[in-house]
Amino acid sequence: MSQTDSPASRPAILFVCLGNICRSPLAEAALRHEAARAGFDVLVDSAGTGSWHIGNAPDPRARAEALRHGIDISSYQARQVGADDFDRFDLIVAMDNSNLGNLRRLAPSRPGGARASLSLMLDHVPGMAGRDVEDPYFGGPEGFVTTWEQVTAGARGLIAALQKA
Repeated sequence: MSQTDSPASRPAILFVCLGNICRSPLAEAALRHEAARAGFDVLVDSAGTGSWHIGNAPDPRARAEALRHGIDISSYQARQVGADDFDRFDLIVAMDNSNLGNLRRLAPSRPGGARASLSLMLDHVPGMAGRDVEDPYFGGPEGFVTTWEQVTAGARGLIAALQKA
């Protein structure tokens, strides 16, 4: 799930979960899909705060859920959040409060801070601010349906906000 440095004219958004094999790749796919539908140019990537799955494709259940919506994420590869991400992206969106806390600890503590601002995915859905995207990892395929619904709602909210900016 690599991304190149973004031109200033395009917002750059990074989605983050724990291992970068379930929620954040689905969020990346949902935002790519919603941006294309809206004709909005955005750079998007995903990463994990943990290192367990670096280089791996998304979970097979995540790939299957994305394919149910006509989106192939089999080429995505998990990576870990790095310090440079805080300057490469305009917005870093955590899937849950635990990862948001990890991101706050990883953020550069230099004068002027970092380029990226931080938020939760569901902060971009009316009435759901502060809530976590459900982690489907330890459940069955039905959990990935719920996760897809949540990240799609968040992606739609993000695109709407970006279009107004």
